Amino acid sequence: MKEIHWGSLLFCVGGMVLIGSISGLANAGNITEWYATLHKPSFNPPNYLFGPVWTILYMLMGISLYLILQSPKTDARNTALIIFAFQMALNFSWSFLFFYFKWPGIAFIEILVMWIAIIMMILTFYRISPLAAYMQVPYLLWVSFASVLNGAIWYLNK
Repeated sequence: MKEIHWGSLLFCVGGMVLIGSISGLANAGNITEWYATLHKPSFNPPNYLFGPVWTILYMLMGISLYLILQSPKTDARNTALIIFAFQMALNFSWSFLFFYFKWPGIAFIEILVMWIAIIMMILTFYRISPLAAYMQVPYLLWVSFASVLNGAIWYLNK
């Protein structure tokens, strides 16, 4: 088993949680005000569930990123890091599109692109570290659910 570089691991995990926290905190006001007024489908989870779920997902992203960064520097690794950064940019911007700008239709299109980017990330991660790829399956499942939820909210509030 490879030696764990605890500083790098903490940086990766902490960095992902920080990115998610910034996005969440920047949009918290619209979650409690605007979002509360929307018509939502019956399967909409309670608001208190989103924070813990996303925190776990960001932690898993950080661990996966760490595993990829610990792999040998190859073209495949570079591609995986680019795809990871792309899906993170989409992840970060979705909250602003949905909650800040109040554009659920645009956010729905964006989350579908993010879903594809997550699949691409999992596939590229798998070639480097199957464990890093498998750790992203909960993220893919949650974003699949979030996509359906986003689409339903958009539909119900046209």
